[in-house]
Amino acid sequence: MSTEISDLLEHAVPPVIGLVAGVGDEQLAGATPCARLAVRDLLNHLFQVARNARLVAARRDVDWSVTVDALSGDWRRVFAGDAHAMVGAWSQPGVLDGVSPGMGLPQRTLGLMMVVDLVVHGWDLASATGQPYQVDEVLLAPTAEFLDTMGDMGRSMGAFGPVVPVGAEVGRFGRLLALTGRDPAWSPA
Repeated sequence: MSTEISDLLEHAVPPVIGLVAGVGDEQLAGATPCARLAVRDLLNHLFQVARNARLVAARRDVDWSVTVDALSGDWRRVFAGDAHAMVGAWSQPGVLDGVSPGMGLPQRTLGLMMVVDLVVHGWDLASATGQPYQVDEVLLAPTAEFLDTMGDMGRSMGAFGPVVPVGAEVGRFGRLLALTGRDPAWSPA
């Protein structure tokens, strides 16, 4: 079975798996568009998203305050498995029904949050490591919907920075990045 969120994740997950696989060990200390995160930290956050998303789908308690260093062993393969398991968790019947008991938000909103995390952090990782990244057009409208609905809350909680002023030349995805506090022209120093 599939759901709206698992269908969106099917578009968001493969490019991010490819980006994670393309990160070289020598790049782990590099800067990212997320001012407080090096590439290693960003990768660990992506692991956290993939793993916690399964708990959110199952309506279980999630501790977002703890980020474990997952970059040992064959971590690129492990991430791929975790990301595919996240898609599976969000494809279960009834997963979008109701409100999350732990986070107090509609399950669908939380599913969109997971999609947006992958879309935006995919760009972060690609920009930080010099890899190409093309966001599937099907992901732009749900990303815009989530940012329209939850952007102010995200900024007030520190998940997003202040909106970055940009021109039309950055395109639709660039404008969405700007809503999260990212400069679409960012590049490593």
